[in-house]
Amino acid sequence: MTVPFSIIIPAAGASSRMRGGDKLMEDVWGQPCIVAMAERALAVSPDVFVAVPSLDHPRTKTLAGLPIHLVPVPDAADGMSRSLQRASRLVPQSQGVMILPCDMPGISAKDLATVAAAFTGDEIVRATAADGTPGHPIIFPAATLPSFTALEGDRGAAPIVASGAYRIKKVQLESDAPILDLDTPEAWADFRQRTLRA
Repeated sequence: MTVPFSIIIPAAGASSRMRGGDKLMEDVWGQPCIVAMAERALAVSPDVFVAVPSLDHPRTKTLAGLPIHLVPVPDAADGMSRSLQRASRLVPQSQGVMILPCDMPGISAKDLATVAAAFTGDEIVRATAADGTPGHPIIFPAATLPSFTALEGDRGAAPIVASGAYRIKKVQLESDAPILDLDTPEAWADFRQRTLRA
């Protein structure tokens, strides 16, 4: 039986490298990226928290109707840490928490389920690419939640991983999806070309 965990999707950033576009609204097989990632998250956990810039932002409106928890992050410009801090205060404190970046549409619901199946509740579980490079998603045990309040800047939860306080179990996936984040128009164009070829 899979150990319960919540999922935090940090989706409050500014898409500053998209030159005016919004990477989280890019089309992913017929729907906005942010919707695709939220639906994949819901396939493996009923407790999905999506950090958004505000409750009246276009991203938020796109998510209307999904059974998720919206977390407004008015200070998102201070870095991803703000999203993780605000969302982690709302997740069930008895559960682990998966961090699922919203700009990594190569990560499938099957990938999420594979990583989730390795989680026992006591260690950090981290996906790696096919070549062994560590990436996302990452699941943190419930015991780490107090540490989320001390995160700073744009390094996400990397300080918790690097602390050495928890054993890290790596789960190798069969592609580069765990390390493929799409931050620029060129990255999105390449992703579409590759997925269409596939």
